[in-house]
Order: sequence, then structure tokens, then C-alpha cells
Amino acid sequence: MPKVKRSRGGGGNAGGERTGGAVALADQILQADTVRARDRLKGRDTRVENQDEYVDERLSRKILQQARIQQEELQTEFGPAPEKKKAPVTVLGPDSQDADSDEEWPVVGAAGAGDGDAECDTEIVVDPEDEKAMEMFMNKNPPVRRTLADIIMEKITEKQTEVGTVMSEVSGCPMPQLDPRVVEVYKGINKVLSKYRSGKLPKAFKIIPALSNWEQVLYLTQPETWTAAAMYQATRIFSSNLKERMAQRFYNLVLLPRIRDDIAEYKRLNFHLYSSLKKALFKPGAWFKGILIPLCESGTCTLREAIIIGSILSKCSIPVLHSSAAMLKLAEMEYNGANSIFLRLLLDKKYALPFRVLDALVAHFLSFRNEKRVLPVLWHQSLLTLAQRYKADLASEQKTALLELLKIQTHTQVSAEIRRELQNSESRDVEIGLPVTVEMD
Repeated sequence: MPKVKRSRGGGGNAGGERTGGAVALADQILQADTVRARDRLKGRDTRVENQDEYVDERLSRKILQQARIQQEELQTEFGPAPEKKKAPVTVLGPDSQDADSDEEWPVVGAAGAGDGDAECDTEIVVDPEDEKAMEMFMNKNPPVRRTLADIIMEKITEKQTEVGTVMSEVSGCPMPQLDPRVVEVYKGINKVLSKYRSGKLPKAFKIIPALSNWEQVLYLTQPETWTAAAMYQATRIFSSNLKERMAQRFYNLVLLPRIRDDIAEYKRLNFHLYSSLKKALFKPGAWFKGILIPLCESGTCTLREAIIIGSILSKCSIPVLHSSAAMLKLAEMEYNGANSIFLRLLLDKKYALPFRVLDALVAHFLSFRNEKRVLPVLWHQSLLTLAQRYKADLASEQKTALLELLKIQTHTQVSAEIRRELQNSESRDVEIGLPVTVEMD
């Protein structure tokens, strides 16, 4: 139906009525001002909605006051809400005396290794009984803990004396000292690094890895006074620009002492230092030789340190050759509780290990046949992991020797599981088809 045009003649009132004559009902409907009325209502609704977005200040104050009164009444009636207590992080499991309890004990590696990096900045509560079990196998006469400056200065002095002696013998002149202007520049960099939070680093600091006497120049910046954020940036620079042998020295002389001091003082590890440990794995060989192996060889690695540093192993991807060499070294060195933690975490990565490494691990466990001290549950857990992951790669003679070992070093819960894994699996000498000799009567 075509649109009816509105007549222009004559004056109309608001209702669309004409004074000059009657108007049809259809024309009256079309002439009604409905569109304008709708627009007016829309504007009114918008104003109402805008007014409802905000609550009056007086009303807000009354609401908060009533909520506070109700909270006080609840506290008066029921008392304050109980605070949630932190459950101690236990990685050793129950003692052999409590082995008959029905509670499940956690596995190593679950503690201190969450989904994110948040656990590095939260305090790790360790069970005192677990710490005592670790202390039984620690070094009874540990070396005196020296500050980071003492360690660096000693190494620099040794190298400077050695190089100076060689230069004196060859050229007849002593080793040249640093220019006073260079010393002044790098001592000034210390003022920047001791307050560093974020941003760019001085260019003079970035060129340190390219210097032949980088350790001597690095000492001028006083690494023991760096902030944690500066330590992270320094680790990024040195791990990517130094060769593996030099990066190992940086990890061992600068990063490791700082991490141990931070854990000992705050019972946790700063987020930036934890990130430094992860970034240092850019060179895994230097990481193992400069951090993990020296930490275990010191014989003073605490349970808290092993949990925090071990979480790096469980999170990060590490090449099999470096991990195999680390396991071989851990198996051959003198035992302490931290060895079992790191061995178990590396075994849980399910590498295709060479037979030489597996043989060294079996020999490591068999060396405890004459051990009179009560072994911690950590030791039994690492043996269980070996049996679970590599039972098909062990020779029948090795399995027989391990089953005999379980008669000497036994644990109520764990030993039965180890025995079941070893007995219900094929051996590598049988699997590859080697002839089996049977003695006849």
C-alpha cells in the first residue's frame, strides 16, 4: 500500500485534527507524532540508566556501615575465623617407624615444584624430621663458608699471580695493572647495579664477557651487592656470551653463593634469582659443573636447597647427554641426601640412558650393602624410580643383586614395590637373545 502524503493545507493541532474539515482515520494515524514520542522516551530511559550506574555517596556509606556491624556481630557470636596453617612440605616420606600408618606419603619433586614460578617466592616449610635424616649424611666437618667477595678475590689473585709469573718469565716485565680510569668506571657501575630494578644496563657492563681479564673487572662491580634483578640480567649476558668453561666459573663463583645465601637468610628464593637459575640452563654443561655438582660435592646441601634447585630439573628440558653425565657423576661421588633427590628427578625424566650410566647407578645402590646407618626414604624412593623406569634395561645379574640388597636395606612400604617391579619384568640380556647357561646337577 503506497504511503499517504500529508496534506499541507490548513493548520493542524497536536492530535492531527484539521479545522477545515473531517480527516480520515488512516490519515490521523499517519499524522500522529509517534516517532517523536519514542525518541523522547529513549532519551528519558538513557538518563535513568545513567543515574542508576552510580550509587549515592550517603547510601554507600550506610551499606558499608551495616556490613561492618554484621561482621562484628558474627565475630562476637562465633569468634574470629581460624587461620589456615601451612602444612609442612615433606619429601622424605614417613620414617620406618611410622610406615604402618595408612596415610600416603608424597613423592620427591612434588614439593617446591608447582605449575608456575610462584613457589620460588614463597617460604618452603620443611619437616624437622626430614632435615635430621638429611643431616646424618652431611659432611661433619664442612669448610668455612666464605663470602662471595672472598671467593672471587681468591680466584682472581691465583690467576693474576699465575699470569704475572708467566709474563715475568717470558718477557721480564710484570703483569700490567688496570688503568685507574677503568677502575673508576666499573666501581661506578656498582652504584647502578646495587639499586637496579629494571631498564637498560650500562654498556661498559655488557662488554665484560669479551674481556680477557673479565673476572678481575667483574670483581670491581662487587657482585655481592647487586640486586636480584641485576643478577638475573647479568646471568642472561654471561650465559649467552661466555664460553662454557667461563660460564661455569661465573655460575660457581657468583650465582651459586648468592643463591645459597638468599635461601639461608629468607628460607625461600627470590623470583629473579630463581629465574637466573632457569636462564643459566642455556648452557646445561656449565650449569651442572658450576652449580649442581659443586653443591653436592660440598656435602652441606640442605633439604630446602635441594627442593628449590631440584624443581628446576623437573620443569626444564635438558639434553640427555648432559643429564647422563650428571647422573654418572652423582652416582660415583660420596653419598649425601641431596644426591637421591637429584637422581630421582633426573630418572623421572625417562631418558634413554646408556648402559654405562645404568651400570653406575646399580653400583651406586649396591655400595650400601655394608651401610650401618638407617638410610632415608629418599634413597628407597630413588631406587624405586630406577626399578620403575629402567627395569627392562637391567641385566638379570643386576636384578638378582638388587633383590639381595633389599634383604639388607629394607623399607616396609617401598621395598615390596621395588621387589615386585624387578621380579615382573624382562631383563636386557634375555631380551636381546643372549644365551642363558643352566647348570646341570
